[in-house]
Amino acid sequence: MQTRTYIEELLSGADIRIDGSRPWDMQLHEPKLLNDVLARGNLGLGEGYMQGDWDCEQLDEFFHRVLRARVGEQIKPMLFLWHHLKARLLNLQSSKRAFQVGQHHYDLGNDLYRAMLDERMVYTCGYWHKADNLADAQRDKLELICRKLQLRPGMQVLDIGCGWGSFMKYAAENYGVRCVGVTVSKEQVALGEQLCEGLPVEFRLQDYREVNEPFDAVVSIGMFEHVGQKNYASFMEVAARCLKNDGLFLLHTIGRNRDERGTDPWIDRYIFPNGELPCLAHIDETSRQHFTTEDVHNFGADYDRTLMAWCKNFERNWEQLSDSYDDTFKRMWRYYLLSCAGAFRARDLQLWQWVFSKEGIQGGYHRPNLD
Repeated sequence: MQTRTYIEELLSGADIRIDGSRPWDMQLHEPKLLNDVLARGNLGLGEGYMQGDWDCEQLDEFFHRVLRARVGEQIKPMLFLWHHLKARLLNLQSSKRAFQVGQHHYDLGNDLYRAMLDERMVYTCGYWHKADNLADAQRDKLELICRKLQLRPGMQVLDIGCGWGSFMKYAAENYGVRCVGVTVSKEQVALGEQLCEGLPVEFRLQDYREVNEPFDAVVSIGMFEHVGQKNYASFMEVAARCLKNDGLFLLHTIGRNRDERGTDPWIDRYIFPNGELPCLAHIDETSRQHFTTEDVHNFGADYDRTLMAWCKNFERNWEQLSDSYDDTFKRMWRYYLLSCAGAFRARDLQLWQWVFSKEGIQGGYHRPNLD
């Protein structure tokens, strides 16, 4: 069977056509791409898109359909086996490697993230329960976290993976707390200190494993995806030793449905080096020694809307970025945002907020709402 015929049959299960007329159909410009996809999976597909070998008007819907129909499970290139073995045999998120993702991704340029994100510079999933725009969705997410942590004036809060300080700034301004945040991105520290000037907020360019002091509450929003399975236990140990006995720890993380090792090879090479997504069992198993799980909240479908809003901002503001980033970067970034939107739409990826206590809350924990 010819390669094109074979792939057309696979895509038909997702109601996608090659050179079709619908916005989610693949427009093929380079026939050799199809052999590369069979040999290298999403790495070949993603690199082909970056090079202009194919296009799709509605890339997010293309991936939604591909993932919903599980087309990728029918293509098993040897490259996937290598990524699985590499994640199993090596500690890709060791202390020596900790700053790689900061340099590769978060230090790309604050101009890029300012053009793409909301005014608060929140680079994690918004909460769209009541919101109808990105700014409100991010404000509501920050408010929800503060309420879940039961913050009160004068508390000391640790933010593991603090980004540009959006949570710390919101919590300091609205709840009167003092915050310490750690990040592996020097660009985040530089801009974050400007954004939080005059507030009781401290930024540290530091690996989370080095933190060892008491806090009334601990939060980690969108950083656990960089920890890796070999380090989950040590991450939980750090959170536990820094949390006072009567405090709460909130973990906000992307997750996947199945227990797998490694990550998507295209994402690993071009977006988040050494990343690895947890499943529910990973978090449960590695937290038990230190914590009682008080609450688990899944609002992964909200990440679809968040990513689509980011992509809209990115494309609307591309002209002001084009002097610093070339067209290959534009296609790469679009592929990243829209392929991830499709993955959340297909419910292939999830977004969880866990709330932990050290000794269990007497009478139980009651999840707050924004109604």
